[in-house]
Amino acid sequence: MAEPQAVISRPARATVFLVVTVTPGHEDTVRSLLEDVSGLRRSVSFRAPGDDLGCVVGIGSTVWDRLFSGPRPQELHPFVELAGRRHRAPSTPGDLLFHLRARRTDLCFELARLIVERLDGAVTVVDEVHGFKYFDDRDLLGFVDGSENPEGRPAADAVFIGDEDPAFAAGSYVIVQKYLHDLRTWNALPSNEQEKVIGRTKLANVELPDDVLPADSHVALNTITDEDGDERKIMRENMPFGTLGEGEFGTYFIGYARTPGVTEQMLRNMFLGDGRASHDRILDFSTAITGCLFHVPTVDFLDDLPAAPGEQAADERPADLPAASGVRVAADGSLGIGSLKGVRT
Repeated sequence: MAEPQAVISRPARATVFLVVTVTPGHEDTVRSLLEDVSGLRRSVSFRAPGDDLGCVVGIGSTVWDRLFSGPRPQELHPFVELAGRRHRAPSTPGDLLFHLRARRTDLCFELARLIVERLDGAVTVVDEVHGFKYFDDRDLLGFVDGSENPEGRPAADAVFIGDEDPAFAAGSYVIVQKYLHDLRTWNALPSNEQEKVIGRTKLANVELPDDVLPADSHVALNTITDEDGDERKIMRENMPFGTLGEGEFGTYFIGYARTPGVTEQMLRNMFLGDGRASHDRILDFSTAITGCLFHVPTVDFLDDLPAAPGEQAADERPADLPAASGVRVAADGSLGIGSLKGVRT
């Protein structure tokens, strides 16, 4: 079985989220970097092996066919913009996602620096967010975030593609959104009103009972079940961020899933409502300003990329086709070296 990227890992204390677009004509530079990401991560993490440096790479729909020949992931498509009566989830540019995380900020920063250095002139960084853990795993709204993530076998089942798309089995999908919070208005709410918005108690992080859980709460609208009534999970790795001088405070949402459909249903409930509520009330205090969807390929895929568009892999090159050195390969597989007559180099 192909080796998945480290989507499921110990919670990080620090992250860097990089979203970039690829400049046309520089696809070869990007391909070279993708094949070297694993090596770059090992080089940086060697300095601090116990601090769990990881780098998950996501690839967007619009750039996929510019980078690779062959099949593409079945459910890869651009992020679908949502426009509700009061709130909007925008779709913003993004060809590649680099989700760097560790227990130390310096490791994330160093790996991000090396990646951007290698891609200099080939990409444009359209979003860069440095996230951090806030006290006891809380967001800047003061609530614990991510405590409902699945664990063990259920986590793998929720996150990794299976036999439904065998060419990309053990891969995943990830949706990212950058939310900015209106903390002044939020902090003016009493704690019991904040709990109704989220659907959990603030101090103990306990979900409100069904008989008092508001239909427009974040918990109510983000609980997705299948036809059998079983809850469908995603893996959230959200992180707080902030810029004091600009007065920006927010949450970077990042959700991994076996299919983007689960996360997309959550977002439809949040922004368009579900019949019981017109929208998720958290949106009255948090504004989405970005939105992207990526496929997360396996480590094996990145280490040995498919041929570039218009190229054939070496083991698929027809006999008697000139090799890269200019030496003609004979039909019998020999190089035709002897007198070298008639060979142009």
